[in-house]
Amino acid sequence: MTIAQLEYIVALDNFRHFVTAAESCNVSQPNLTTQVKKLEEEIGVKIFDRDTKPLQPTVAGNLILLKARKILKEISELKEFVLTEKESLEGEFTLGVIPTVSPYLLPLFLPAFVKENPQTKLVIREMQTAEIIQELQRGTLDVGLLATPLEEKSIREIPLFYEPFLLYLPEQHPFLNRKHLIPAMLDPNQILVLDEGHCFRDQILSICNSKATKNNFGFEFQSGSIESLMRLVDKGVGYTLVPEMAVMGKEERKILRRFDTPEPVREISLVVANNFTKNVLIHAIRKSILLSIPERFQKENQYKMINWK
Repeated sequence: MTIAQLEYIVALDNFRHFVTAAESCNVSQPNLTTQVKKLEEEIGVKIFDRDTKPLQPTVAGNLILLKARKILKEISELKEFVLTEKESLEGEFTLGVIPTVSPYLLPLFLPAFVKENPQTKLVIREMQTAEIIQELQRGTLDVGLLATPLEEKSIREIPLFYEPFLLYLPEQHPFLNRKHLIPAMLDPNQILVLDEGHCFRDQILSICNSKATKNNFGFEFQSGSIESLMRLVDKGVGYTLVPEMAVMGKEERKILRRFDTPEPVREISLVVANNFTKNVLIHAIRKSILLSIPERFQKENQYKMINWK
């Protein structure tokens, strides 16, 4: 028994004529006739008395048609409910954000998002990239906000913007006197990086064309905080790379240097599981983010995106 077969018998009851019923269902008359006959054979009951003119349902057929109409009505209501749910932002949704994005981007877009979408509650969790991917695949997380590309077949990526990497230096460092700076000038053994597991670490090493760092600072610092690395640099311990949003509007800009064009950048994207249907949520978050960041972050062609996986 199929939904189409139920639609055919209801149409036949409405029009009491095979050709007209078939036309209303956009199928051929032989196809409709065959499907009605198959349904009757499957349930072992004649739904229509074909000897009467016009066509009439049998006594049992009337009961079956009553049920069929009820089922089709409920199916229609279910489809309408699903469509409404897809377009609704009402409810609670989980957003996973990597630690090198959340302290800088969330304050920029979150207040406007909350104001524009009062019916939506975002439960935001700081998570590393691997955790976000895992929970998206399990269905325990709705949306992720992180650096891409991920190259995960089960994940859909929605690129948002391209954030430049800046060189953060101690005062009086020789690089501060240079007008032109390229990644090849960097010494991987002088760079402070985040702990393993952070994609930002892998991106920095990729910029330096290095797989690891071997510093002689006299200590090993396992950190997930860009701010901690910056404070160490302030005390003359090496140098580091920072995402531009981490230093926007701060006094530290005097000890920052940009790389020559094309600047190395990280791609920041929203990510969801392939079967995620709440596109209206993606559009709402994306809109709020794009309105909160510098327009130049959206010009991909002027940058060099860093692949890190």
